[in-house]
Amino acid sequence: MQPVYKTDVFDIQSFRLRGLARLELVDLCSFCRGYSRPLDRWRCQFAQKRHRMPVTNQTASPRRQFPVDQIRSRFPALQQSGFIYFDNAAGAQIPRGVFDAVNHHLLNCNVQRGGRYEKSKQVDSSIAKARESVAILLNARDPSEVAFGMNATSFIRLMSLAIGQTLVRRNEIILTDMDHEANIATWLALAAAGARFSWWRMRDDGNLHVEDLKPLLSGRTRLVACSVTSNALGSIVDVASAARLAHEFGAELFLDCVHYGPHGPIDVRAWDCDYLVCSGYKVFSPHMGFLWGRLELLRKLPTFREDFIPDEPPGKIEAGTFVYENVAGMEAAVRYLESLGEEFLGEPRSASRRGNLLAAMHGIRDYEQTLSLEMLRVLRECGAEIYGHQQEQLLQQRVPTFLFNLKSMSPERVTERMADAGIGVRDGHMYAPRLIARLGLPFPGGAVRASLVHYNTLEEIRQFATVLHDLSQHG
Repeated sequence: MQPVYKTDVFDIQSFRLRGLARLELVDLCSFCRGYSRPLDRWRCQFAQKRHRMPVTNQTASPRRQFPVDQIRSRFPALQQSGFIYFDNAAGAQIPRGVFDAVNHHLLNCNVQRGGRYEKSKQVDSSIAKARESVAILLNARDPSEVAFGMNATSFIRLMSLAIGQTLVRRNEIILTDMDHEANIATWLALAAAGARFSWWRMRDDGNLHVEDLKPLLSGRTRLVACSVTSNALGSIVDVASAARLAHEFGAELFLDCVHYGPHGPIDVRAWDCDYLVCSGYKVFSPHMGFLWGRLELLRKLPTFREDFIPDEPPGKIEAGTFVYENVAGMEAAVRYLESLGEEFLGEPRSASRRGNLLAAMHGIRDYEQTLSLEMLRVLRECGAEIYGHQQEQLLQQRVPTFLFNLKSMSPERVTERMADAGIGVRDGHMYAPRLIARLGLPFPGGAVRASLVHYNTLEEIRQFATVLHDLSQHG
């Protein structure tokens, strides 16, 4: 059957890959660095070009089942024992390709960059490849917008010091009580530089609402700092709408993307943010961090640098020597996600690396919703008090990270029993003491957090359920 075409406007923020099951000829336009096969396309509001969107009454072949068993076979740590990793919010495991990349660097080019000899040139090449790969992961316009360093916290502090030097008439910073403390305390430290602060408060549903942000904005607002996803509750914030509001008032948006990173597609263009930080070790790489910023904004910021370092990103952001082998591991982690995109679609390689990443991350989002549904069912059946989104119809607004408590039992007791059963979960304040206080929980005891990623399984949840049920019944 020949497809019938209609004209439409494509909104990248609401696009979901699952639409391919109905519109088998549809792909993202090349401007968006998504699917870019030479098909008729619809109008992309970013490219401002009119394309045709194919609509057909035929149904495409169903997508493959998420290949979790094959995925797990790529992670050496998952093959070592029966231990269940449900503490992924504190750091994820790494696939074999990442191990290989780190080992290759240490064995073959463990030298300083910038030299004229071949091994030093290999380090330069490795960093350049990693910068390009992370730029594709973020959908950045230019790899020079990506800086590497030790972790997200150090980057947030570096940026707060730089932005603190620009506070004149615009001296107000909006913070949230839902964030990791790293994205709060670093900005509060600017009080001595004349910064003033407003608070974008979390609602009782465990999320931030943009309707509550607008009254806080004014012509004096310099920056809004918030997370894409709560590291404690798993709530996903509508950051694109937050960016739109902030920009209406001439302010900038700084995003902590650490917790969202392994769970869905990052898109700095669609989100229209101004700065973003992430930690690679949450995205299946070794310990390292990276920062993205709009090139024109990074060029203007006054940052610490040695005199011989050009006042140009990314060098002006990368103070000192970072861990090169871990950056090589980050590049391999992006490649891993790309390969997952190919496998998940069960189709030939996309015409773009970004397309494969989108396929992977949308596939991960869909699979993780099945994990979230099962976790919610288990927690309810065991009588747990769940904090944050728990309605099935709101699954799109969360990732499979769950903060909970069992009645009449300390969080410490729950995590100890889980540890005895070979299950890793975490208890405490989750580095978000203001959130814990907002929930009315004791400090530092807090609550229990179970955080899953795409290599976790329904069977692991059932084993978790067995232990939790026993605890709820017998203590």
